[in-house]
Amino acid sequence: MLLLYNLGLRIYVFLIYIASFFNKKAKSWLKGRSNVQYQQFKKSAWFHFASLGEFEQGLPVLTSFRSEHSGTAIVITFFSPSGYEIRKNTPLADAVYYLPLDTASNARHFIDAIQPTIAVFTKYEYWYHYFNELNRKNVPLFVISGIFRQNQVFFKWYGGLYRQMLGFVTHFFVQDENSKNLLQNIGVNKVSVSGDTRFDRVWANAQAPKSFPLIEEFAAGSKVFIAGSTWPEDEELLAQLIKDNPDRKFIIAPHEIKEDKINRLINLLPQDSAARYSAISGLKSQISNLRSIIIDNIGMLSSLYQYGDIAYIGGGFGVGIHNTLEAAAFGLPIIFGPNYQKFKEARDLVSHELGFSIKDAVELKAAFSYLIADENKLQSISLKIKDYVKENTGSTEMVMGYISNNKSL
Repeated sequence: MLLLYNLGLRIYVFLIYIASFFNKKAKSWLKGRSNVQYQQFKKSAWFHFASLGEFEQGLPVLTSFRSEHSGTAIVITFFSPSGYEIRKNTPLADAVYYLPLDTASNARHFIDAIQPTIAVFTKYEYWYHYFNELNRKNVPLFVISGIFRQNQVFFKWYGGLYRQMLGFVTHFFVQDENSKNLLQNIGVNKVSVSGDTRFDRVWANAQAPKSFPLIEEFAAGSKVFIAGSTWPEDEELLAQLIKDNPDRKFIIAPHEIKEDKINRLINLLPQDSAARYSAISGLKSQISNLRSIIIDNIGMLSSLYQYGDIAYIGGGFGVGIHNTLEAAAFGLPIIFGPNYQKFKEARDLVSHELGFSIKDAVELKAAFSYLIADENKLQSISLKIKDYVKENTGSTEMVMGYISNNKSL
């Protein structure tokens, strides 16, 4: 099985190489792993994140660890360019790298260089050689905000190698009881239900969000519908909703902000009433007359929700929805596409009628109409969503209480 694992990784790299000729992200993935000289540390704490979303999820633990263990260097690795390129200069780390390909030699070389006394992986990513090398060197390895499903390879008859990886983990902090039960059913008992550290992150953000004066001017006295991390499939539906509701204002923050993507979106919207955020500073007194603003940068979305009363989260017509909790922390009822089942918080919101899954324009219109029909009902939903987020905070404290008692630190 290990032979197939190693072969599969090499095939993956070959496919990335082919894709790099026409895909910028694939090119960055390869270039970021080429001829890297790793800084030597006498001791460090290693935090690994698959991508930007996992970084934001693990950030409360990272920040808390940095504060409590200021004498320990922090090394961060990312698998994806979308995480590395945006957070490569984070002041929370002493070094930030792409995770080298998971081979036995790479694992030895990297771990020998950074000399971790602890390793923390957030939610996803299980790498055999890295886990094995950490285990061989008796370095404690923690997985935080983990979540497991019955259909994952760990629980299949052919998943022996992956179950072995789980055995290398010192302790799992999982999001729900189902994950704990699945692990215990295969003999993994070093597990605690701690919830999801994202709740701590989004709740803290909602208590002190960044302010955007131009958005405040745009939103003043109006009801604002905010769509975050949208894809073309989402935007087709939203464009019709905007046309049908000329009395409301809309903010759309696309997942991809390439020029052609932004131009395509603007062309979908009613002419002369939409503008990109980077251009509205020159509109002066006309800002309040706009109906739609397209956010053409990265970094605003998590605080933008403070200006809205209803949110739409994109990705549900693809592999899965994006971050719903950022909007929920501000008390916004949330609408999203049909592919949300992998996300516990989305399932919770739907089951409590605080979130609404739609599969087409008709259902989007119906969900929107339901929410705006009664202001008292909308306010009640808002309060319940805030309560849901607040009640699920505390994961970071639990994780840090366990980690900080580890004698290896």
